[in-house]
Amino acid sequence: MSRNQFWRLSYDAGVTDLDPSRWDISYVDAIKDTFEKYSHQMALSFMGTKMTLAQLERHANRFANMLLSHGLKKGDVVGINLPNIPEYIISWLGTLKAGCVASGVSPLLSTEEMEHQLKDSDARALVTLDAIFAGRLVHIAEGLNELKLVIAANVGDFMPYLKRTLGKLLKKIPRGKVTDLAGKYVLSFKETISPQKYPADPPPVKVTPDDIAYLQYTGGTTGLPKGAMISHRNCVANLFMVQRWGEWKKGIGLALSGFPFFHLAGTFFAANAIYLGWPQVLIPNPRDTRHICKEIKKFKPTHLINVPSLFQMLIANPRFKKLDHSRLQDCVSGAAPFPEESQLELEKIVGKGKLLEVYGMTETSPIITMNPLRGKRKLGSIGLPIINTEIKLVDPLTGKEVPVGEPGEICVKGPQVMVGYYKKPEETKNVIDEDGYLHTGDIAIQDEEGYLRLVDRSKDMIIVSGFKVFSKKVEDVLTRHPAVESAALVGIPDPQRPGSELVKAYIMLAPGYEQQDEEALKADILKMAAQKLSRYDVPKIIEFRKELPLTSVGKIDKKLLRAEARAGN
Repeated sequence: MSRNQFWRLSYDAGVTDLDPSRWDISYVDAIKDTFEKYSHQMALSFMGTKMTLAQLERHANRFANMLLSHGLKKGDVVGINLPNIPEYIISWLGTLKAGCVASGVSPLLSTEEMEHQLKDSDARALVTLDAIFAGRLVHIAEGLNELKLVIAANVGDFMPYLKRTLGKLLKKIPRGKVTDLAGKYVLSFKETISPQKYPADPPPVKVTPDDIAYLQYTGGTTGLPKGAMISHRNCVANLFMVQRWGEWKKGIGLALSGFPFFHLAGTFFAANAIYLGWPQVLIPNPRDTRHICKEIKKFKPTHLINVPSLFQMLIANPRFKKLDHSRLQDCVSGAAPFPEESQLELEKIVGKGKLLEVYGMTETSPIITMNPLRGKRKLGSIGLPIINTEIKLVDPLTGKEVPVGEPGEICVKGPQVMVGYYKKPEETKNVIDEDGYLHTGDIAIQDEEGYLRLVDRSKDMIIVSGFKVFSKKVEDVLTRHPAVESAALVGIPDPQRPGSELVKAYIMLAPGYEQQDEEALKADILKMAAQKLSRYDVPKIIEFRKELPLTSVGKIDKKLLRAEARAGN
């Protein structure tokens, strides 16, 4: 590549670029060898039910043939509106085998948000829960003109009989009535994988590396959610790059992930597990840490994959601290900043050097950087640009590259960079420049060894009297105070100084501090902050919250906090 990639000097020995011809293959073709060699290996475990790779392949083939029999064609979009249950993996894999495009649709979306995504994506089919069907879909179905096929599943369908029966009796399993929809064909999920209805033979579709595999919706760097088009080539390239980096081997590993599959990071790790022939334990409710601890005790996974907030929830569960983590090789964390104090606490439990922070985004399939597997790891760092990846850091205002050690926006070029935004050529041009670099909107500092440290999102950067306040730095300092469980910074307009902002901190208190004098606590937190931060970094306003709002993947929802702060200003 053209630039001097000095960070390569920090790579583990033997870690070098892969030949780009490696990803001249679709994901569908790439996994054929795995299904042949590891057919009797467990693919999924879900609430006591196990499924082999051979069973998964048969289900996925039937699902694919079902889509084709209902008139779907190569390139048509299938929305998958499910939590992490077996039906998601079957639908996703079957969609790809049919040459169609998988589009994750969060079950946590409002009715209006769901309608926007289905309309914008021109979805021809939707797999959803019966509860969502009855609660939301029936109210918007009439306006979804492109949608022709709806498949309804229930969370309990793949559970063992006793768990399913008790769950429904005790109303712990959500249910909804599935009815006819005018102009649409409605099926139960069980019908889609019925041996009596659809063949288990591979569908007669040739999928190419440049066909679109995913249409994943993201807020991107600006504006409303938009669909990032990820090709099979993008997907396979990123899988192989990360596998080389992490020395992940076929047939050796077991994964447990709380990442939702409707998020590309969740899909990415699931796709890795299937390609590698690793069993994966499905977690339908990642906030149920008691259940996760039971599954860890039972399966002893080699790889745990979560967002930081979910790792923090596990840390807070005494059961997690008592588990045997000796078989665990790494805890992969991404999608949001991980407070340094929590990183140290996690490694005290699972073992030093096992936390592997990564960084990426939907538009990059998703991984851009990782910490080395065997080499130096720096606390709070998102690591080094992975193989076959080029980055530069630029001043978001001038577009000029910044010197090493100075904050700049991460711009990335590589085979994992998306094809573009669906039906939005201008938006695509706004984020991918003429040299092929994707502008991420994330501000980082790169040190002399090439390690990157995120300091903020460009849109979260706060300007105080001309000074740049990077929220992550301040949040990390605030969480060092024993009373602070987590913190989120936002900027609000300063009425005394037009064009300037005030720093406001939303703080969730640690257990045991909720009953203490609030004003005294605020004063003590600000005193500590003043000792460790510049004057303009120190928050002017502190507001305590019992909980901080989270997005569907467990990130703190700063967009909501910012709107609340400005509305109340």
